[in-house]
This record gives sequence, C-alpha cells and structure tokens, in this order.
Amino acid sequence: MDGVDAVKQRRQLVASGSWRFLCQCHGSDVVVLGPTEPCEGAEADALVSKLPGAPLAVFSADCALIAMASPEGTVAAVHAGWRGLLAGVIERTGAKMIEAGSTDIAAVIGACIGPECCEFGPGDLEPLVARYGSSLVSVTSSGLPALDLRAGVHRALEAASIRLVAELDSCTACDPGWFSWRARKDTGRQALVVASVS
Repeated sequence: MDGVDAVKQRRQLVASGSWRFLCQCHGSDVVVLGPTEPCEGAEADALVSKLPGAPLAVFSADCALIAMASPEGTVAAVHAGWRGLLAGVIERTGAKMIEAGSTDIAAVIGACIGPECCEFGPGDLEPLVARYGSSLVSVTSSGLPALDLRAGVHRALEAASIRLVAELDSCTACDPGWFSWRARKDTGRQALVVASVS
C-alpha cells in the first residue's frame, strides 16, 4: 500500500465517507457544499454543509480549528490562523450557516498555539486589537509580546452570536502530542472532522 492509500485508509477509521477538504490559504473564503463538489484543491478556509454523513475536514499545525453545528443539521469546519481571524473567516462561516437556514449555532475549538509560545510583534497586533479588543494581547513564557489566538477566536464567535460549548485548552507548540510548525517545523497536521447526521 502506498502512502496515499494508507492516509485514505486511516481517514476512514476516523470518519467513513468521502472526505471534503480544502487548500487552506489563511483567508476568509467559505465553501458551501452541494451534493457533488469534491472540494479537494478549492482555496478557502471553511466548509459548510447540510449533506448527511459527508465528513468535512480542516487541518492545522498551530492555527485554531473550529467545528460548528446547528439543530437544522448544518455543520461547518473552520481553519483560523491570525490572518484568517483578522479577515473574518469565523463570522463569514456563521453568516453562511444562517443563509443555509441555521438558527442556534454552537462551536467547539480544538487545540491551537497558546500565547506562551506565540511571539507576535506589537505592530502586527494592532489591527487584531482594533477588531477584537485588548484581550488578544499577551506575553510569551519569556516575557515577549504575544498573540492570544484562542481569545481572538472567542471574540469572533461572540461577534457572530455563535455559542462556544467546548474547547480543548492545549498549546500545540509546548504540550506533548501535537504538531507545531512554529515550534518544530513539523510537517504533520492536526485534523478536525465534522459531519451532519440529519
């Protein structure tokens, strides 16, 4: 079995079905899936679907991964680094879910880089603070200016009236068992997979 087949086989152990995923580009584009789009290679950072059983996947090695769902059966998978956060990918995904008929949207946040490991220039923080407030400003474990990406995701969810119901409070850079591009230049990625069951 070659590497591609092995990856496909492992994916089926996580969630069976034809996985839909993107060429993530750190922006705010959202793909809303119909029954036939394969999505592989589409440049965007979020997927929205009402298709029962179609696994949606986003990948990261430090950025935040967010799953969203509504009682109407609409689900979304979102990849949000600082650029996507600033571009409004979380709010745009919520808006697309509402367009698809969602009412009460709930979200779960996966592991992402923590402020203790996310050194960030003060000038680069300014536009994020202007959009989401000073709670995004933090310091690293060595006392340097840092971005609190998780706090930014919280603010974006609040801005979109999306309820946070659970989160995994782990830092991909310093907690064991995670991939981190920033800390170790890992080529592996965390995957967040979500599927509608209605």
